[in-house]
Amino acid sequence: MIIKVCGIKHQGNLDMISGEPINMVGLNFYPKSPRYIRTHIDVNNPSIKTVGVFVNETIENIQSITTVYNLDYIQLHGNEDVATCEATSKIKNVIKVFRLKTDFDWSQIEAFVPHVSYFLFDTHTVLYGGSGKKFDWTVLNKYTYEIPFLLSGGIMPDDASEILDLNHTKFAGIDINSGFELEAGVKDINKIKPFTKAIRDGSKLSDR
Repeated sequence: MIIKVCGIKHQGNLDMISGEPINMVGLNFYPKSPRYIRTHIDVNNPSIKTVGVFVNETIENIQSITTVYNLDYIQLHGNEDVATCEATSKIKNVIKVFRLKTDFDWSQIEAFVPHVSYFLFDTHTVLYGGSGKKFDWTVLNKYTYEIPFLLSGGIMPDDASEILDLNHTKFAGIDINSGFELEAGVKDINKIKPFTKAIRDGSKLSDR
């Protein structure tokens, strides 16, 4: 299972988190976010993929930041249309975010399928992520496309067993953020360490 830690904005904190068994880290390039990157930081663990998080950004800025930070994935977390997603996919692999609610119209994501590597499903709020709120995970049962997805939105340190119980065939991993923080953009290693261990141990058991 993919574990992505999103919204890290300090090098020391990133270096500490990078020692844990995670797969991706998210760097937030949305200026209105409290987790916005204000100084250059690098992911120094080659086994961890770097994801740049953008909200309604221009292709030119996405291209520039992708080059500077050597991003592996571009996460489109705003209201980007299919054309923007297609253009972005020519730069790097795309993770497209949709914010879900009970009556979410799944057909609206169909046109994005050819242009993304993953979907990421977050809670429907007026904010662009980091709300700390969960949505009803049972709505994921209505997802029928072939693109794998990541789960986000209000995941907390005590959610490991519930996450391990999810059995959707396209469920690829999780994105953790505000539930694992000391403050916005500063992750709490004492929450991440036992959580990642529980997920890794549980994943191994489920494969037997």
